[in-house]
Amino acid sequence: MRTAPFVLIFSVLVLSFSGCEKGKTSIGGSQSAIGEVGVTVETAGTSGFGVSNAIAEVVALEKGVSEYSGSATVTNAAIKNMLSNAPGVTISGNTVTVTGVKMKVTTDGIESVEGFHPGVIVDYNAKVGDTYPMKGNNRSRKVVSRSTDDDYFWGGWMLIKVIEVEEPTNSMGIARTTYWANHRWGMVGIEFELDDGTILDFPIYNSANN
Repeated sequence: MRTAPFVLIFSVLVLSFSGCEKGKTSIGGSQSAIGEVGVTVETAGTSGFGVSNAIAEVVALEKGVSEYSGSATVTNAAIKNMLSNAPGVTISGNTVTVTGVKMKVTTDGIESVEGFHPGVIVDYNAKVGDTYPMKGNNRSRKVVSRSTDDDYFWGGWMLIKVIEVEEPTNSMGIARTTYWANHRWGMVGIEFELDDGTILDFPIYNSANN
């Protein structure tokens, strides 16, 4: 699987509540503009982690599934070492590329099809406590918070509402991944907690929105 590599490249680029939904396995909704061919996903402020020029692009869209290719300049030896052990990754000097990652990106949320641990990443209609099984193992992502006010600083100048989802990654040196998503802007931030306790926190910017 390309789970950790594309998380580290693409993701580095790449209300009130009552009750909860257990085990949602697929996302509904209409095709989002964020998943259309040509849309790019970038990040900023990652050079301190030894990652720069990180960008992914939707290169194909078929039957509601968007295919991404991504690349980044990685000078951090530890990160390159993790990536070097993963299939589907090409490393040439400090340039790391990944292809063939597939996601379902709709007006209702985001679902990994191939590349991440497959399964729903976020449902914009989520309630705190909802869980999303990660296919291929017995772990689940879980919604841990949802904004009722604009309280997440993003884009360098605005506050937005977000849904926060935690994932027990336990793979390729990553202990936990936390996602922040917004119904209009899509994925807006990702944080990785590595096995050694290091925290890598990346804002995410799509070139389109819902």
